[in-house]
Amino acid sequence: MKYGLSIDQIIDLALKEDLGDGDHTSLSTIDENRRGKVALYVKEEGVLAGCDLARQIYYHFDPEISIQMILNDGVKVKPGDIAFFAEGKVISLLSCERLVLNFMQRMSGIATRTNKMTSLLEGTKCKVLDTRKTTPLLRELEKAAVKIGGGENHRFGLYDMIMIKDNHVDFAGGIQKAIEKTKAYLKAKKLDLNIEIEVRSIKELEIVLEVGGVQRVMLDNFTPEKIKEAVAIINGKLETEASGGITLENVRAYADAGVDYISSGALTHHIKSMDLSLKAID
Repeated sequence: MKYGLSIDQIIDLALKEDLGDGDHTSLSTIDENRRGKVALYVKEEGVLAGCDLARQIYYHFDPEISIQMILNDGVKVKPGDIAFFAEGKVISLLSCERLVLNFMQRMSGIATRTNKMTSLLEGTKCKVLDTRKTTPLLRELEKAAVKIGGGENHRFGLYDMIMIKDNHVDFAGGIQKAIEKTKAYLKAKKLDLNIEIEVRSIKELEIVLEVGGVQRVMLDNFTPEKIKEAVAIINGKLETEASGGITLENVRAYADAGVDYISSGALTHHIKSMDLSLKAID
């Protein structure tokens, strides 16, 4: 179960934020019965994301708007490509314009960044994961964009997985106590959640293996050489995840070191939106 906003809720709130009591510019300059057509043009290379969302936005605002999709989410695009045509009342098209662009530009930027990273891991078993470093209230869309770009989703929130990080370990009084308290908590609450724990050294990793009871270990800020050492020690007993300091330049070295997953907050919080444009056409 997810506790975040639904897509319909996100669209509804975003439209209210932008429209207020009306798109007064369009209402004052355009005849209410005027019909027209717009095209979404791509202005730079990347991976397209948000087409399905655009369709939902238009339908949510005005079910009479018709959409002709030319391209689908996940395709690689170049300048000059047309993603779709939208036709209907001009005021409706203009009232939705900025929201469609804002979401598609950001989602396409995330999908593009994710695709760049995943393409560098071809031939390895390693998968790219996102994190919770998302825009508040827009996690559903940003994590969807990661999947469109070829990545996988980590936990959605604080409720669907146990992830014991460094602060939890320190406040709990150490690795062993943190794990033991977690197992007792899950048993008492009758919860079936996987446990992941972050380690900062080989010594901490050895304690995790000795205590047991977790499914995945996050090797935080390890070098690729240390990752290899850790993976050899784990020897398939746990899933492995590398995180911290991983870039497009060094991600292959981490994957080649043998981890199952690489998580990157930069997929959603350090991206450049794709340049897209909605233009009226004859």
